[in-house]
Amino acid sequence: MTDQAISLQNQVKAARQNASPLRSRTGGTHATAPDLTIRIVGAMLALAVATVHVADQGGITALATPDWIGWSYRLVEVGGILTALALLVPQRFLIGPVWLRWATGILLGAGPFIAYIASRTIGLPGDPGDVGNWGYWVGTLSLLVEVALVMLSVTMLRTLRRTTIS
Repeated sequence: MTDQAISLQNQVKAARQNASPLRSRTGGTHATAPDLTIRIVGAMLALAVATVHVADQGGITALATPDWIGWSYRLVEVGGILTALALLVPQRFLIGPVWLRWATGILLGAGPFIAYIASRTIGLPGDPGDVGNWGYWVGTLSLLVEVALVMLSVTMLRTLRRTTIS
């Protein structure tokens, strides 16, 4: 290869890196504006999932019945806060790979979504009263927020995969 072709190839690589919303323009660990904005949106969605579950239980001090569902709600609520923190804290302060923060977003959104669908179709042990109750507005809001979080998280994981491959 000629020097000119190598130079052109290096320029193309640099342009790809600079166009990526997940990499710093200086090559360092500082977040770019689009990356930070996307992480803030993801954190807000994670907190919204937690908030919807607190509201559905009747507040922070209430516990849904049966107890296993109440504790599952608590798990979702704590998971929402931890996911939001993982998305907002800069990577240099986190343990683990970057993709892990977005994987937690998928789990946080998909788990309650699947549980809600199951509770309305086949029913859950100890809670047969919700079968067919599709008109509950808090549940509908929860589904929308969870789907948005899963979609954002999957998109970010795909973007991360594309930027690490190229």
